[in-house]
Amino acid sequence: DVQLVQSGGGLVEHGGSLTLACVVRGFSLDQHSMGWFRESGKGREGISCVSYLDRTTYYADPYKGRFTISVDYAKNTVYLEMNNLKPEDAGVYFCGREYRPSSRGCLYALAYDKWGPGTQVAVSA
Repeated sequence: DVQLVQSGGGLVEHGGSLTLACVVRGFSLDQHSMGWFRESGKGREGISCVSYLDRTTYYADPYKGRFTISVDYAKNTVYLEMNNLKPEDAGVYFCGREYRPSSRGCLYALAYDKWGPGTQVAVSA
């Protein structure tokens, strides 16, 4: 049974930091790319992902230099470290499992078949 169990999130001040974690069960992180997405009024937006093929990481432009995705293969856990948070970063954050590689890259939400339950991130101004 595939499961993605999220933790982390909460309320942080503008400029603060948070780390999200996503523990996966029922599949190997060596066989699927993983990503973090944010849901806001504009839909589910890709933040960062890591390719299972070569472990390369990718970031959407608004998050480059502030967010870091990492994987602990021994713990079956994917992390998203978020620094210098801004009010516009607020939303519900989801980790996801890419079903299979897409020509659009691993930040393409429609290529994902499994999702965590989401966790709220709020940033005070």
